[in-house]
Amino acid sequence: MSQALLDLWNPLFDARGGFVEAAGNREARRRLEAWPDWSAGCLVLVGPEGCGKSRLAEAWLARSGGMALDPLRPDTAAARSLPVLLEDVDRGACDEGLFHLINLAPVSGGLLMTARTPPAAWTTRLPDLRSRLNALEAVEIEVLDDAVLEGVLEAFLRARGIRPSPDLAPYLVRRIDRSVAAARDVVERLHEASGQDHRPVTRALAREILDDVTENLDLFDV
Repeated sequence: MSQALLDLWNPLFDARGGFVEAAGNREARRRLEAWPDWSAGCLVLVGPEGCGKSRLAEAWLARSGGMALDPLRPDTAAARSLPVLLEDVDRGACDEGLFHLINLAPVSGGLLMTARTPPAAWTTRLPDLRSRLNALEAVEIEVLDDAVLEGVLEAFLRARGIRPSPDLAPYLVRRIDRSVAAARDVVERLHEASGQDHRPVTRALAREILDDVTENLDLFDV
């Protein structure tokens, strides 16, 4: 099982999900590799939007053979014998369903959750659920740093068959949101802007597709 889980992370980047290994997500990877040996069978991936937690969760789900459930309407009966993934739990969840899934986790194969905030900050009206949330093991994934975001951009560019100028990725890093979603969006816009004539994908082209406010950063380039 351990070797199978290690195989999951190669290659480090998957153009479909945008996962790049870095210091900010290495601990999350280590804890996922430890499955099913999680405290009380549960683990929470915590991080901002676009940090890669959903990509990691989906990869775990595929490897574990589990099922993704709607946190607002979880089918607890179907989850009695399978690992379960709940995404964006902090945005809303059924208290009773979440309580039952946490209780089932040690015997069902595990419960993985994703959220933007730690479980201790989630609201609930059930005192028993409150105590369980406070005790959950959580691992934080940090926002993408420059090196990782450049890697994401370059991988998306390669996936589109684009050979950018060497200075393009560093240029874009300073001008887009620090998320996989933003990197994917700007690469798609560059691909579309290059057109059927295969216009070179350079800083000049990038400057054309970025917002005026972002373009003003060029005044400070050397």
